[in-house]
Amino acid sequence: MSDRPIVLVVAADREAEGYRSTCLTSVAAAYDVVLITGEEPSWEVPYIRDCVVVADPTDPAALSVAGRVLAERHRLAGVFTWTEWCLVPVARLTRQLGLPTTGPEVMQACRNKATARTLFARHGVPSAASVSVRSLLEAKDAAVRIGYPLVLKPAAHAASIGVIRADTPEQLSAAYAFTNRVAGLGRESRSVLVEEYLDGPEVSVECVTHRGETTAVALTRKSVGMPPFFEETAHSVDAADPLLATVAPAARAAIRALGITDGVSHVEIRLVDGRPRLIEVNGRIAGDMISHLVSLATGIDLPRAAADIACDLTPDLTPTRASAAAIRLIYPDTSGTLDHLAYEGDRPPWLERIHFQHHAGDDLLLPADGGDMFTARIGYLITTGPTADAAQTRAEQALDSLDIHITPRSPGALADGRGA
Repeated sequence: MSDRPIVLVVAADREAEGYRSTCLTSVAAAYDVVLITGEEPSWEVPYIRDCVVVADPTDPAALSVAGRVLAERHRLAGVFTWTEWCLVPVARLTRQLGLPTTGPEVMQACRNKATARTLFARHGVPSAASVSVRSLLEAKDAAVRIGYPLVLKPAAHAASIGVIRADTPEQLSAAYAFTNRVAGLGRESRSVLVEEYLDGPEVSVECVTHRGETTAVALTRKSVGMPPFFEETAHSVDAADPLLATVAPAARAAIRALGITDGVSHVEIRLVDGRPRLIEVNGRIAGDMISHLVSLATGIDLPRAAADIACDLTPDLTPTRASAAAIRLIYPDTSGTLDHLAYEGDRPPWLERIHFQHHAGDDLLLPADGGDMFTARIGYLITTGPTADAAQTRAEQALDSLDIHITPRSPGALADGRGA
């Protein structure tokens, strides 16, 4: 039997292997891992000591039962999750087990963007004007008060799903219907937020907080496309990025305003006239392989830091690299059926990995046709380089080596839902 500390990980991500295998591998290098997940483990098996499968890991009652089962079997040192939908129930479970955690009420504030906006305003953190609404009439009233362009988003969702821009009153009704449909599926809140559009480049700050002290570890520069939607299409991390010093104080202020005391956070910011304005704080490790980019660029291991903090240990945040890395998220130009997908030619050493989450025969559905990142994204490729510009240039070169063929869906198929 191992004498290493045992940490409980709760994971319910879709496409978990493609996007979270590096997290589990990293944690398992230092800890014995027990897992709660929504389906029988497969690729996770070499990295875990035990597992309990529950139908819905986001259900607080089911999660509590599963957690207590594992606590009876093992002496747990800590509990954490990298799954957005699990943040609140995992915090509650951790408190029930008497282990270190940021409070569930704080995680609830992270999950509810309306609450977060209120806290940002109360603590003087620059954010966006925002109104929570429950009807189109209320949305129209909010639009008059805020002014166009606007952003509509679910109060409690993730991955930019249901987020849309409206530039005119004529666009507002359709935009509200789009967002309200997604918000209506929410368990924690079904409200829609009508917000001021923050016009400027988007970045995120990857932060580590332990016992109330926050370190801004890295800055991620983002590319967002497919207007009026906000699909993230690329990210890059450069260990020497000078912008980190500019935005880090705002990120730390946002974390303090929410009351986060422990954990890894992904703080999203837009720069308006060169000054940071908060979009939101995600109280967990970033998605889209950003933690892996941070590791490639700086050597800092965010999943290991999250496990350390869960066990009330001081994480090692010493940079061991000074490089850059980029991810290019692969989307089709049109909704349709993926007929062919391959990487052509030799694979250069700077192409760190390629991942395809869709394969020939799969239907792809873009946000404009009712889809989202899960139905539309083909996969990603990750590149490294001495600078972010070099890594991004290499990502575009690698993208040019992909042979992708799609048969577009007919307008009728999209209209009657057969494209879903």
